[in-house]
Amino acid sequence: MTDVTIRLPTPLRGFVGGRDQVAVPGGTVREVLLALTAGQDAFHERLFAADGELRRFVNVYLGRDDVRRLGGLETALPAGATLTVMVALAGG
Repeated sequence: MTDVTIRLPTPLRGFVGGRDQVAVPGGTVREVLLALTAGQDAFHERLFAADGELRRFVNVYLGRDDVRRLGGLETALPAGATLTVMVALAGG
């Protein structure tokens, strides 16, 4: 299992000490995101719905590809992968 770099948008950086990216171990998107949110219930609930799937407004990209179009949360991650987490913002 190798570390995966996760790039985070500003609204989520407070959960990781203000950093814009973190390295987390894991072999699939699910493993990496669970490791990222481990011990942080509020962070976990921002990304995951009650059924364990990504919330509708959370998009995760492997390179330029939306992981929902690859293998979803079970998408295998190559060594040195970078994931980008995007969250939709509402307001007006």
